[in-house]
Amino acid sequence: MTTLLAFLLTLGVLVVVHEYGHYRVARACGVKVLRFSVGFGKVIWRRQSGPDATEFTLCALPLGGYVRMLDEREGPVDAALRSQAFNNRPLRQRVAVVAAGPLANLLLAVLLFAAAMWVGTTEPKALLGTPPIESVAARAGLRAGDWVRATSVDGQQWRDLASYTELMATVLEASSSGETVHLDVSDAGGHGRRSLVLDTSRLSAGTMDGAGLRKLGLTPMSDAILGKVNEGGAGAQAGLIEGDRVLKVDGVAVTDAAALRELIRRSVQGETSVKSLWLIERGGQGLELEVSPRAVSDAGQTIGRIEAMVGAAPQMVKVSHGFLEGLSLGAQRTWNVSWMTLKVFGRMLIGEASLKNLSGPLTIADYAGQSARSGLAQYLGFLALVSVSLGILNLLPLPMLDGGHLMYYLFEGLSGRPVSEWWQTQLQRAGALILMLMMALALSNDVVRLTGLH
Repeated sequence: MTTLLAFLLTLGVLVVVHEYGHYRVARACGVKVLRFSVGFGKVIWRRQSGPDATEFTLCALPLGGYVRMLDEREGPVDAALRSQAFNNRPLRQRVAVVAAGPLANLLLAVLLFAAAMWVGTTEPKALLGTPPIESVAARAGLRAGDWVRATSVDGQQWRDLASYTELMATVLEASSSGETVHLDVSDAGGHGRRSLVLDTSRLSAGTMDGAGLRKLGLTPMSDAILGKVNEGGAGAQAGLIEGDRVLKVDGVAVTDAAALRELIRRSVQGETSVKSLWLIERGGQGLELEVSPRAVSDAGQTIGRIEAMVGAAPQMVKVSHGFLEGLSLGAQRTWNVSWMTLKVFGRMLIGEASLKNLSGPLTIADYAGQSARSGLAQYLGFLALVSVSLGILNLLPLPMLDGGHLMYYLFEGLSGRPVSEWWQTQLQRAGALILMLMMALALSNDVVRLTGLH
């Protein structure tokens, strides 16, 4: 029930804000608005203050909304009202009306990110676990227990870090522009300060899936304690149970959960798994178990898995910001997420990023429920991310989206004449086909993620 309510609230807020942007600017430009609708299909609620006023409706299918404006292209318009028809307004006003929806979503994202920062969030401390061999973090000289205190993209202007989340935001921003990140690092106690350089030039925001994050190698420090052990899995068959602390694997001391995960991944030879001897602590007593991880295929290579959660919760810190700082960081976060979203779309288009990055309503609903259960700040942050995605998606130059109409107006502004009705019809058909394919792919990705069919 929490997931459903959070999902409906997410859709409701984002759709209302988007359509209100169109509505408010249309009214300001003197355009008559006939209907403001949240949802499609059968009308289940209607309000209209007068026969000439805007009709506000709520419809049965809540997956979107629309603002219907007076327009001679959609039917005859009384001569007295022609000046209020959308198609008769100056080009700059039509551009403003169309762009107002996506821009309203981006402005909302700024306020939501800022609100999350005002409320304050509990985030992992920027205390790092063991980086995988040959990862970017390992090549930079990072090691288990390093605490990243500050970062700099240009090596001159340093910014203190409050959490691991802020570290990753900086790294993702730098990777999207091919820059390196300078790190001010100490040990967990704050001693032994040193400077390191994280070369993110070969990374990209479009590859930050599981394989991309492993290649980066930045993970929060956590103890090598097992969480839920899947019934019938390799770990359960070896006798492992939830709460076991792993001390050694084949005589090699296990420093943290990241190191244990790496040992498990590498416990294969060719296409088969390799049995290893684990020393664990259970109930204050030492216990040796032979563990044979299951060999599975992952991103084209064979790795080992014990089919259990590996790692305790990382050390957490409370992060909050003042009013002006929160607004500034909210605007910065919105810009960064917008730019990375565009980069991901671009890389998917040219085949450099996986189409699995597309998410649909099932994933959004799942994340909405998870964030709502995690707390107000987490849910506000989730709303902001979806609002950015909705704003950027609508600015893409695809017919049927706001960005497609803006492309029509760009043509009109350059050529001095509007796009012909014949071309608009053909482009609308092509745009509808592209959107249907995108929706089908996103829904397919949702099913794969939520069912684990991959």
